[in-house]
Amino acid sequence: MTSVTTFLIDPNRLFREGMKRLFDGSRFDVIGEAACIRDSAASEAQMVLIDPASSEIAAETFQSLREAHPKARLVVLTGELDAQRLAAALRAGADGYLRKDIASESLMQSLTLVMMGEKVFPTELAALLIAGQGEGMITSQPTQRKGLSQRETQILRCLLNGNSNKMIANHLGITEATVKVHLKSLLRKINASNRTQAAIWAMNNGVGDEASTSVPAMV
Repeated sequence: MTSVTTFLIDPNRLFREGMKRLFDGSRFDVIGEAACIRDSAASEAQMVLIDPASSEIAAETFQSLREAHPKARLVVLTGELDAQRLAAALRAGADGYLRKDIASESLMQSLTLVMMGEKVFPTELAALLIAGQGEGMITSQPTQRKGLSQRETQILRCLLNGNSNKMIANHLGITEATVKVHLKSLLRKINASNRTQAAIWAMNNGVGDEASTSVPAMV
């Protein structure tokens, strides 16, 4: 099991201590910690777990964080699911956005997916969008399907559930390589830069109202 060097940024010292105990003996090796972004020392961490203040969720702040931890994937681990904070984290380029009340097993699984290159966000994202609270999460949203194939639409439904490429492949009976080809094509058609934006586009354009997949959400 390959070790993942991890840096913790959280204002609560007791919480940081708890996270270190949780990660003890796991693949996530905590190599440093800080109470806030400005106190974060440069490191070679592969992952940064952060609970930033509202003022710290900005593109320039995340950019400075990436400069301090150039090899790291950035995951927001916060106590509340706020549409505006979530939208800001998305725009700033966070690799994940998770709630602190997540089960430890689900947290480990989610962080593993992030290290595999997945974007991991809470399943409540869809609920926020349905309620109209996710406005502005992407800068432009097409109003038409733009010629999506049936397979591409199926993949969009899977993205709404937060499924990984492997899960999509298993559910649709195709290879992961084929999933990647379809995903690249549909991202181009709907002018989205990643799978999270694609899921948001799908919800805003009624894809979620059609026959849905039975694949469970990841987190």
